[in-house]
Amino acid sequence: MIGLILLLQALTIAVSGPPNSPEYLPLRVAEGHGFFAREGLAVTLKTTRAEVGAAEALAQGQVDLAATSLEAVLRFASRAATQAPRLVFGFTAAPPVALLLATSLNGTVRSIDQLAGLRVGITAPGDPAHTWLMALLARAGLSIAQVETVSLGERGLVTAMETGDVQAGIVAEPAASRLISEQHAVVLGDLRTPAAVERALGRATLNAGLFARADRRPAERDLAALARALVDAERLIAAASADTLAAKLPRPVAGIPEDFGRRLDAVRTLYLPDGAVTVAQIRESMALVRAHMPFSPGLRLPRPEELLLRPTAPVPRRTR
Repeated sequence: MIGLILLLQALTIAVSGPPNSPEYLPLRVAEGHGFFAREGLAVTLKTTRAEVGAAEALAQGQVDLAATSLEAVLRFASRAATQAPRLVFGFTAAPPVALLLATSLNGTVRSIDQLAGLRVGITAPGDPAHTWLMALLARAGLSIAQVETVSLGERGLVTAMETGDVQAGIVAEPAASRLISEQHAVVLGDLRTPAAVERALGRATLNAGLFARADRRPAERDLAALARALVDAERLIAAASADTLAAKLPRPVAGIPEDFGRRLDAVRTLYLPDGAVTVAQIRESMALVRAHMPFSPGLRLPRPEELLLRPTAPVPRRTR
C-alpha cells in the first residue's frame, strides 16, 4: 500500500530548456531546495531543448506535466479533443525581455510608434520574443513590416546594441538590464514583470505555465502540493541571496556564480503572483499568439475558460 501511494504521488515534468531558463527557475529551486519532497511529491524534471519539445512530450503521454509557453502548448500539445491542455500554474506574463532603444536616439525617438523604418534587432525569427515584439508594435499601431528586423542571435544582438549597428532590439535578461545600466540603451517597451506587461500592452497576459492533459491530469491533492512548492520557490527567488539559491542547484542551472547573481537580480519580480491566471489573461494571450501566426484550420483549440484546470486563487498553505 505504501508503494502504491508513493507511485500515485510521483510526477514527471517536461521543462523547456535551456536548463538556466529564468521562466522555469521556480521548478529548479523547488527541486533543489526540497520543496517538492516536503510536500510529499517525487518529482522528476526532464529538460527539453525548447518549448515545443516540452509540449510534444505532454501530447505523447511521456510526462505528467509540461512547463512550456502557452503558444507551444496550443500548437503542439493536442492530438485529440480529449487531450486538450489544461493550465495548472502560471509562471510569467511574457518572456523576460525589453524593447530597447540605442542611447544615441534617446530624445529623438520617444515612443514605439516612431520606430518605423528603423533597424530592430531580434534573436531569431519565430522565437517567443519575436511574438511579443509584434504585440508591442501592434499596440503602437505599427506592423512588423514597417520596421527592418535583423536576426542576430543572442550575443550578436547585444553587440549590435552596444555598437549602434541596430537602432533598437528586443533583448532578454540579464543582458537587457546590463545594456541599460551601462547606458548603451533605454527602455521603450518593458515586459520584464507582470505589471510592466500590463502597462506596455494595455492587458494582462500569460506566456509560460505548467500544463497537464485533460484526460490524464494528476490528482487534485498532488496539484495543490505542487503549487505550494512552486509558490515557496518563487518567494525564495525573490528574497534569497544568489549564493543561497545556487548552493542547491545543479551546475547547468546555476552556471558561473557571477553570472547567476546577475540573472537572479533580473528576474526576482518576473513571476505571476501565486501562479494565478484569469480567463481574461488566457483570452488576450491566445489573441496575441493568433495575431503572430494563425493557427492551423484543423487545430481544435480549447476555449479560454476550458484551458484553466480550475479557477486560480491564492495557494493555500500546508497544514502542519
